[in-house]
Amino acid sequence: MKLDIAVLSGDGIGPEVTAQAIKSLEAIAHSFDHVFTFKDALVGAIAIEKKGNPLPDETLELCSSSDAILFGAIGDPKYDNNPSASVRPEQGLLRLRKELGLYANIRPVKAYETLLDKSPLKREIIEHTDISIFRELTGGIYFGKKYLNEEGTIASDLCEYSKEEIERITHLAFKAAQKRRKKLTLVDKANVLESSRLWRKVVKQIAQEYMDVSLDFLFVDNAAMQMILNPRQFDVILTENMFGDIISDEASVIGGSIGLLASASIGDTCCMFEPIHGSYPQATRKGIANPIAAILSAAMLLEHFDLIGEANAIRDAVEKALELNLTTPDLNHNNPLSTEKVGDFIYDYILNPEDSNINFENIHVGQSTII
Repeated sequence: MKLDIAVLSGDGIGPEVTAQAIKSLEAIAHSFDHVFTFKDALVGAIAIEKKGNPLPDETLELCSSSDAILFGAIGDPKYDNNPSASVRPEQGLLRLRKELGLYANIRPVKAYETLLDKSPLKREIIEHTDISIFRELTGGIYFGKKYLNEEGTIASDLCEYSKEEIERITHLAFKAAQKRRKKLTLVDKANVLESSRLWRKVVKQIAQEYMDVSLDFLFVDNAAMQMILNPRQFDVILTENMFGDIISDEASVIGGSIGLLASASIGDTCCMFEPIHGSYPQATRKGIANPIAAILSAAMLLEHFDLIGEANAIRDAVEKALELNLTTPDLNHNNPLSTEKVGDFIYDYILNPEDSNINFENIHVGQSTII
């Protein structure tokens, strides 16, 4: 297969972790006889600095003409610490989602057996957790009409959803549940919000088309509590934009590091793959950022194009790295590898799984990976 991939590395640690994701895709291309081409473009704070725009027109054009987008991270303290800034890095990502119609954000949450003791939650609570969160991405309060009075003392953000916006992601979530454990949970606030009541009405109607999937409902405050008390109860979670943002970040603690969580943003004609973590400016160019979320995002890219064996090859390499504790400081405090060397091991394991497995004891900090 031939894929043209737009690379939007962005800010902070984005370029470092995205480079390792590209490395894993290059290993897949070599092992499975594919052709992947990568073209870079600006987004976020670096785009503001160089172009005066967080999403330059040429970036949007490249994304529109590519088969897929590999995204890093955006954000810079200069903007985070200045709430009055009229142009912000995040505007580029929001506009990108809206312009490309990336309405479904899919975030897998998995408790890896080898990392259970690294989570702040108890092993017996999180063991066997395997959740897929479907977050609506282009509607709701983030995109609703915003108002601030002249005195700057009253503000509002409109949360608005249409039936069509709810329907399209709901079908995707039910289809995913059919391939998993056949359970879907709608997270809303239907006891208070009219928009949530519309969500519940539409999802109930669509559920009649998927009778093999059980459907239940949780208010978002209860769902947040249940995510900590008993995350294993969840299979597919479906929710609106802001609730999904909060719930998926909460779920990141289950695995022990936000550096493990990948995501896919899907539309009818475009697709984008990115780690859920931010730009982590304190770690920029220090070689301590965990690249696994970015690498697993590359696996989701492959899976989107039905390259299942290829996606599993990346996931197998990641699981081996975690099993051998060949990880960055967030997961390995005593003898960590750098961002690049974690990527090197995964690259090598994809190409030479048996050799890497046999000789893993020879890998130490400061050495290159086995060849």
